[in-house]
This record gives sequence, structure tokens and C-alpha cells, in this order.
Amino acid sequence: MGEALIDLVPAPDDPAVFRAEPGGAPANVAAGLARLGTPSWFAGALGGDGFARLIEQRLVSAGTELGLCARSELPTTLAVADPGPHGTSYHFHLADTATFRLPDHSAEVERFAVVYAGGVAAAVDPSAAAVAATARAGARHSLLVVDPNVREDRTIDPELSLRRLRELCELAQVVKASDEDLARLWPDADPDESGRRLAAAGRLVLVTRGAKGSTAYAGSAEPVSVSAVPVEVVNTIGAGDAFMAAVLHWLSTTPVDGAAGPALLEREQITEMLGFASRVAASVCAKAGTEPTPPLPGDR
Repeated sequence: MGEALIDLVPAPDDPAVFRAEPGGAPANVAAGLARLGTPSWFAGALGGDGFARLIEQRLVSAGTELGLCARSELPTTLAVADPGPHGTSYHFHLADTATFRLPDHSAEVERFAVVYAGGVAAAVDPSAAAVAATARAGARHSLLVVDPNVREDRTIDPELSLRRLRELCELAQVVKASDEDLARLWPDADPDESGRRLAAAGRLVLVTRGAKGSTAYAGSAEPVSVSAVPVEVVNTIGAGDAFMAAVLHWLSTTPVDGAAGPALLEREQITEMLGFASRVAASVCAKAGTEPTPPLPGDR
């Protein structure tokens, strides 16, 4: 549940030209899941312009179901990407757009094994209340997975958005966050300390660290770390969402003790999961666009 928007990305051969690419972390995760072979539904909102048709085509071609997607004649949110040596920042045009007119889906969550939430829609009005209500229902009836995906912009209230994202993380059974996300959410603590604290309450916490790889904190067990897969980097936009989609796909295809939950996975299972997710994320970094490459047969 969350946003589907348009990323305006500078063309690599001409920075004065911006390409329109469907994006939004929740939409990327939904499309990535479907491309990896796990059924997904996108609970967002689509507008009435050509950008919305581009987004819909992307989701449908991936195999994502849109039965929970709201419709509006309002335009689509634009996110102007500003790639830099330390990652990509964004400048949002989100006022009076369809993207954040999300209904409360609390009544539908029992139909699903996993509810994923996070991103800009969880942090801004008018969508934040609907995301929070659906997430609370998801935590009660399903497995709630949260990726805060913190964004900073003049259009986003920093104190309010961070509070909302912290509350969402506290609801979740699984939290996936970058080390930068954790540093912004809990600036007085080291990301490792924040990961351990969240996990100590019975969560599976996955922290991505870019080229430094990823670390899983599972309950009170010692962390498990996996190196990043080395590739010639073409693009980093969507790599974290591909990692998230891969984790959800792995969990959906691996026998997990329902009573114990993901926080009590064995170390060998966690290592396998992180390795698989790292390979899928690397497939995005190695090419333009945000679509992950499905794994080879036998490599989930």
C-alpha cells in the first residue's frame, strides 16, 4: 500500500533531458514481486493523465493486480530525481494529485498473507491516516512489513513524517530500512543500535548499506551480514525496492513457522535470504530502470 508516481530521471547521455519512469517504492515492490513470481496487489491510487496510464501499463505488464487501486481524474505526483555520488535525492510535486488519495483498506487485509506499507504515502496527508489504519489491521491479521523509505523535501513536514514512519516501524513484524533511513528516524542512535533495538521486540529487521551489503537482526540473536554483489553500477534507483521484493518472494516460497514468525528464522535461512535479495538488487543496479531480473531456475 502506498504511492505510484513518476520519477523524472536525467538521461545519462544528456542531463538536460529527463526521462519519465514509473516509480514509487510501494509500486516498485508490487511490480517486482509479480515479476519474481509472487502474486501481488497494489493498493494505491492512479490519476487521469498520461503518466497514470504509463504507471498502469507497467503494473499490469508485470502481473500486479489493481483491484484495490483507487481512481481519480487528478494528475500524478512527479518526483524529480537528482542523482549524486552518495545516492539519489528527490524533489516532489505532490499537491492536489491523485497519488495520495488512498482509501482505508483495513477490511481487506485478512485476504492477504503480507501487508507492505511505507514510503511517502505513509508520511504525508491525505494518505497517512489510511496507510496507518490499514497497517494496524495488517499487524493484527497478517504479516506487516514496513520500509520507511525516508524522503526529505520542502513539501514534507520533517517532524510529522518521521513520527509517522517511526510509529509504522513499531507496528511491523518485519522492518526493512537503509542505514540512512535509521539515522534519520533515530538520529541520536547508531543504525546498528536502532536495528538491534527494533529486533529485540521480536521483529526481523533488515538493514541495507549500499555497497557495504546488508545485515539482518532477528530477535535477540546475533546479526547476520552478507556482502553486496559486485556489479558495474548503471543505476541505483529502485535497488532497495528490488531487495524488498526479493525478501518477500523468498519468505513466500520458504516454509516459515507461523507461530515463530520471521524473527526466529535460522541463521542459515537468513543468510540465504539476504544473499538472494542482494542478487536481485544487483540486477537493478546493473541496468537502467527499476525492474528486477527474475532469478535463474533453482536460484530463488
